[in-house]
This record gives sequence, C-alpha cells and structure tokens, in this order.
Amino acid sequence: MSASELLSFEPATNAELWRGQSGDVDAEVAIARQSWANWASRPLAYRTEALRRFANVVRRRADAFADLIARETGKPLWEAHTEVETVIAKVDISVKAYAERTAQRRLDAPMGSRIALRHKPHGVLAVLGPYNFPAHLPNGHIVPALLAGNAVVFKPSEKTPAVGQFLVSCFHESGVPEGCVRLLLGGPDEGKALAAHDGIDGLLFTGSARTGIALNRAFASRPEKILALEMGGNNPIVVWESPDVHAAAVIIAQSAFMSAGQRCTAARRLIVDEGVHDQLIDTLNTLVGRMIVDEPHAAPAPFMGPVIDNDSADMLSESFLELMIRGGRPIRHLERPKAGLPFLLPAMIDTTDMAERPDIELFGPILQVIRAKTFEDAIAEANNTRYGLSATLLSQNPALYDQFWANARAGIVNWNKPTNGASSGAPFGGIGWSGNHRPSAYYAADYCAYPVVSSEAEQARASIGVGLRDA
Repeated sequence: MSASELLSFEPATNAELWRGQSGDVDAEVAIARQSWANWASRPLAYRTEALRRFANVVRRRADAFADLIARETGKPLWEAHTEVETVIAKVDISVKAYAERTAQRRLDAPMGSRIALRHKPHGVLAVLGPYNFPAHLPNGHIVPALLAGNAVVFKPSEKTPAVGQFLVSCFHESGVPEGCVRLLLGGPDEGKALAAHDGIDGLLFTGSARTGIALNRAFASRPEKILALEMGGNNPIVVWESPDVHAAAVIIAQSAFMSAGQRCTAARRLIVDEGVHDQLIDTLNTLVGRMIVDEPHAAPAPFMGPVIDNDSADMLSESFLELMIRGGRPIRHLERPKAGLPFLLPAMIDTTDMAERPDIELFGPILQVIRAKTFEDAIAEANNTRYGLSATLLSQNPALYDQFWANARAGIVNWNKPTNGASSGAPFGGIGWSGNHRPSAYYAADYCAYPVVSSEAEQARASIGVGLRDA
C-alpha cells in the first residue's frame, strides 16, 4: 500500500470494502474557486431545484446507500436507512430554513430611499466530516452551503471514504456542477492542509473537541474566514421523581447505547437520586443485558453494531480500566465478544466515589453512573463538565424541569426524552467545548451566508444644511 493509498474495512468483518487514492488539496480548492461564482449567480430557484433533484437521486439509490453506510460504519442496517432518510429530508428543511433565516427585507428610509437586507455566499467552504454519521452530518453542511451559493470542498473521515464518495456522486448525478462539490480524499494531513488553505473562505467542522480547539486556535488570526464547530459532549441524563422505572431505563439505554454510543449527543453520565438508585440500575442492567450486539445485516436485527475500528475499541477498553483504577465500581463490564473485531457489549460503571472523574468524551458504549443526594447536587453534577451539548431530565415534576432548564448548561435541554435524536428542524449545537456558538441543522443558513445591508435610492439627492460658508 502506497503512502497516498486509502483503504476502508468493514468493522464487523474486517473485510476490505474500498480502496482509493488521496486527493490533491490545491487542485480541489482551485476547481471550487473557479466554479462557485457562476453557481452563486444562478437564481435561488435554480439551486433549489438542483438540490431537490439530489434528494430524488438519493431516494432512488437509498437501498445501496444504506447498505454501504452499514458496512462501512458497522451500524445496523435499520439505522443506516434512517440516516439516508435524514439526507433526503435535509433539502426541504434547508430550503425552509434559508427562506426564514436569510429572508430579504426592505425598510423605509428618509428622502424616499430604502434600506435593503440581502445575503451573500462566502465563496468556497471546506467541510470536514466525521465517521459516525458519514452521510447525514456532512450533508447537513453541504446542502445549506450550496443553497446559499457557495462551492464546497468536502473531506470525509479517512475511516469512511466510501460513503463520502457515494454522497458526492449523488450531488453530481443530480446536476449540481461537479466544480461546486469537490471530494477530497485523504487522512489527517489532507484535512490540516485544507483547513489552512488560503483558497477557502470558511470551514464547517464536526468532530472531536481536541481537533476543534486546534482549528479554533488556527483561525484566531484569520477573522475573515467563517468557522463553525460542532465538537461533541460529555452529556448528562438526570433521573429524579420519575416513577415509571421501565420507561426511564429505556430512555437511558437509547441515550447511552444507540449507535454503539458513537453519537455526540449520547448520554455519558447517568445522575440519579441515590434513594431510588438500586431499582433503576437493576431495571436498566436487565434491559441492557437483552440488547443484541451483532453485524449490521444480522437477523434478528441488532440494537447496535461494533464501534468503528479496533483502535477505538482498544482505547475504550483502556478508558474503562482507567475508571476502575481510579475507584469506579463496574456494574456491567465492557466486554469484547468477538476476538479481533471491534464489537463491545454495553458497559456501566458507578463513578460516584471517584475523587476526580475525568471530563472526557468516551465515544462508545460506556455509561458512568453518579448518585446524588439532592436535586441541586444533581444539577451541579450535570454542569460539572467543560462540554455543553445535550442534557436530559427524566421526571414527572414540571417544577423540577423548570429548574433544570434554567440551570442546565447545554445547547439542547430535554425533558423525558433521550439526549440524542435531535430534530433537523431545530438548531443543533452546544456551548463550552461542544461548539463555538454557530449551531447547525436549522441554523446552518446563518453561517453559510453573510448579511449585506444596502441604503438605496433610485436617484442621487443630497444636501448639506449646516457648516458651510455662504456661496
């Protein structure tokens, strides 16, 4: 394998899935720069129609797309189908959001003139995509960027290049100009080069906090370039005065273990009233023990598949061991049922008595359990993180939710719903180490175009009424 060659393997089988070559950053940016102005000059209706054709292409190729996502990520086939559906739905959502968030406005002004508000595209936007939702999450940047009139250079994760290539092929098949959606294959070096390239006008990133913070530092001296960051979370789910223990257990399991815990909104910390701790944990433990963990196409359908690769599985195993060494008490150990493959069984560990709980995002099926004496203690523990993406309260007491909503430090605050599964019809983003106050999803239109305010009159009329000598 040459230095420029990329390989992708199926996590569930370790079979080779895809092989290709790393791309040329300069060449891809140059093509996008040559193409974007013509695309931007097209009427909005033209760009909208092209993206609606893209949705139809994806709809027609949905089964093949879902199969590829399942194979390359390891997620169950049913979950891969839901990802394809979100790709399709993103077009209509983005059209509606663009009309609402960037609508043209006219205001009356003195002397028969007017003030006009319109929006312009930035130019060329780079998109760095993650591996956990390799189609949905980059598509959530690409569609609104194209709709606004930008060109895009998209670098998928080196762990899911095949899905990235498939997604771009759907744009090209739909008639979106090939120069306006460029695929840059490669690893971290290509990603760094793209982010630092003078030819881009902005970067839209979804990934780890470590990478996002490095990008934030790099862009600090480049205020002329837009930077939108979505960087995950160490998300809490608090259970207080929630008498339906089974329903609570189901919501917790969905929050913590959907997608093998590889969601930025996954619940990482369960904070529970110590008075009802035992009953809830017993119910949750029984439910988790029934979860099917298997390859994507297995029958019966699995609840979750493997994590993305053996390196990730090894890191998670080491992290679980570190929690034990620091004083955590395992409730359900993190087991690897298939030698040589990155399957992990969902794990839970009580970290209440740890002197210092590490504030990190364990991107996998590990749930920390923390017992609290009072609801105020539970809120304080929920906020005991540098992250701030998602937080959930499970309670039948509305007053507690009012208190939780007012005090929880997160961009998504839910009540009796999972921490994950955010709506694309709403803004999506967090605070602290979870983002830089540029939420995506419905608000992606905000960072894909900038407002231009114009004072306008059909003819020039002006006078100076003070401060002049007599003629």
